[in-house]
Amino acid sequence: MTESAELAPIREAVRALCANFPGEYWRCLDRDRGYPEEFVAALTKAGFLAALIPEEYGGSGLSMSAAVAIMEEIQASGCNGAACHAQMYTMGTVLRHGSAAQKQRYLPAIARGELRLQAFGVTEPTSGTDTLSLRTTATPDGDHYVINGQKIWTSRAEYSDLMLLLARTAPKDEKSRTAGLSVFLVDMRTVKGKGLTIRPIRTMMNHATTEVFFENMPVPLDGLVGVEGEGFRYILSGMNAERILIAAECIGDAKWFIAKAVAYAREREVFGRPIGQNQGVQFPIARSHINMRAAELMVREAATLYEAGKECGAEANMAKHLAAEASWAAADMCVQTHGGFGFAEEFDIERKFRETRLYTVAPISTNLILSYVAEHALGLPRSY
Repeated sequence: MTESAELAPIREAVRALCANFPGEYWRCLDRDRGYPEEFVAALTKAGFLAALIPEEYGGSGLSMSAAVAIMEEIQASGCNGAACHAQMYTMGTVLRHGSAAQKQRYLPAIARGELRLQAFGVTEPTSGTDTLSLRTTATPDGDHYVINGQKIWTSRAEYSDLMLLLARTAPKDEKSRTAGLSVFLVDMRTVKGKGLTIRPIRTMMNHATTEVFFENMPVPLDGLVGVEGEGFRYILSGMNAERILIAAECIGDAKWFIAKAVAYAREREVFGRPIGQNQGVQFPIARSHINMRAAELMVREAATLYEAGKECGAEANMAKHLAAEASWAAADMCVQTHGGFGFAEEFDIERKFRETRLYTVAPISTNLILSYVAEHALGLPRSY
C-alpha cells in the first residue's frame, strides 16, 4: 500500500518542527516530570493538533492518514506525542455526535490553541477495561447534571481545559449492556475545586496521568453530547481513532529504535570490525524492520477505512496490536544492540524504551485485542 505523495510535505514539516526539540529537551522534562508546553504550543501554532478539525471551524481539515503521518513523524523524531495526542482522537466523538452549537463554541478555540481538549475520562479503578461496568453517575437536576464518581489514568487532565467524560445516566441494564451511558463535554475551568479534584499519578515514564474525582460536580445540560444513553456507541468511533493514532506513534517509535540501532551497529567496532557485520547483531535489527513494515501496512489500511467512514474496529485493533508489539520488540533490540550504552540517559534509548512499553497495555491491552478479534473477526464465543 503506497502512501499518497501529498503526505510528504506534512512529514517534512513535522520533522523540521521536531528538530527544534532535541533529546536534551525531553531528558530535562523526564527528570522533572514536566509537561512540554513549548512543544505543544509549537504543534498547535503549526496547525498539526487541529489536523482533524474541519476548515469551517478553523482547523486544518486533514484526513486520518495525514494525522497518522503527523503522529508517526513526531515519534520517529525522538519526541513524545503522548503529551497531546488525545486532542486528535477525541475529535471523532465531538465531530460526529456533537451539536452544531458545541462545535461552534469549542472547535474554533481549540484550533486556535485557546482551549485544549486533552482529557478523556473513561477508565475507572473498579472496572478497568470493562467500560460497561463503570460507576460514575450523571443525574439531571434542573438546568444541569450532577456528576459523582471517579476516573483513573485520565492523562493530561492537569493541562487540559476540556474533558470528554463518559458517565452513567441510567442503571445498568442486563438486557442492553451498552445502554445508559452518556458522553459529556466538560469545561474543567469552571469546576476545578468546585466538585472536580485532580491528583497526579507518578509512573515509570513522564506521561502526566492522573486520577480525577467528581463530587456533586455540575455540568450544564448543553454539555451532553448527542442523545442521553447513547454514549458508549459515540465513543467507539473515538476509540477506533485512538487505536489507529497510537499505532502510528508505535510505528514512529519502532523506526526511531531501528535507525538508532543501525547507526550504532555501523559505527561501533569490536574485535576490529563493525558489530553490524555480525549476523547475531544484524538479524534482530532486520527482524524488527520486517515487523515494523508489516504493522505499518496494517495501520495504513485501518486509517483508509476510517476516513472512508467504513467499519474498521477489527483493523484498528489489529493495527494497534501489531504496532505496539513491533515497537516494544524494536526497543528491546535497540537496547541489546547498544549494550551498556543503551541504559545511558544521554542516548535517549532508555527514555523511549520506557515510553513505548506503555502501548502493549494502554489504551487497551494486547490480550483484550486478541479477545476482540477472536469474537468480532473470527466469530468465536465471547470470552468476557
